[in-house]
Amino acid sequence: MSAQEQQLDCALDLMRRLPPQQIEKNLSDLIDLVPHLCEDLLSSVDQPLKVAKDKSTGQEYLLCDYNRDGDSYRSPWSNKYDPPLDDGALPSDKLRTLEVQANQAFDTYRELYFEGGICSVYLWDLDNGFAGVVLLKKGGDNDKIKGCWDSIHVVEVLEKGRTAHYKLTSTVMLWLQTIKAASGTMNLGGSLTRQVEADNPVNEANPHISNIGKMVEEMENKMRSSLNEIYFGKTKDVVNDLRSVQGTQGKAAAAMLAEELKKKMGGGRP
Repeated sequence: MSAQEQQLDCALDLMRRLPPQQIEKNLSDLIDLVPHLCEDLLSSVDQPLKVAKDKSTGQEYLLCDYNRDGDSYRSPWSNKYDPPLDDGALPSDKLRTLEVQANQAFDTYRELYFEGGICSVYLWDLDNGFAGVVLLKKGGDNDKIKGCWDSIHVVEVLEKGRTAHYKLTSTVMLWLQTIKAASGTMNLGGSLTRQVEADNPVNEANPHISNIGKMVEEMENKMRSSLNEIYFGKTKDVVNDLRSVQGTQGKAAAAMLAEELKKKMGGGRP
């Protein structure tokens, strides 16, 4: 492994351990330290999704590298770039129809699972199929707690007649911050990336949108459970080890009871 590859591995490992709500600042600082890794870092590090509003429809949509061409971003609602771009990359007519249907389907998914937030789906053509990305963002902010969920699902579809091969790469970024005068401030966050591949039939009963939707739903459920276990479960264990909710009198009584049971069990032996 070359020195540059080692530097990139170390930089990516560092980014995975830093708070996700500060990714943009940390990434900028890291690029200042190793400017020769700028392109590699920008293409490898997922950043929190930004929101824009379609000037034609008034609907909000999410920004990412997959709907960007130069300094312009394409809206999934109007299929137009902002700022306007005459020669911007656009999906084929057939794929654009599928993209519209996918946005409608995942908008329903967003409402059912997130009860708010923003969802955007973008598709682009490949030689033997197509690829796409499903973006979901849900933020919350009140007087006591604020946080954000960002999920990026990139799928590659290779069509094989009546079946298709799906390759899904999912990244979830989650952070929470408590703001309480009594207990102070606590930051909790992290990110996960998972990948899965599957072959599924493609027909009227199982269209591409249904197959992709099932994969995204299953992946998000698994990653949500993992985040809950890794971050919230471990944090609870650490807090419980640091400070018990049981008072000193309760601990003393439990210790005395354990000692009495030990003596009686030992005294009853032949």
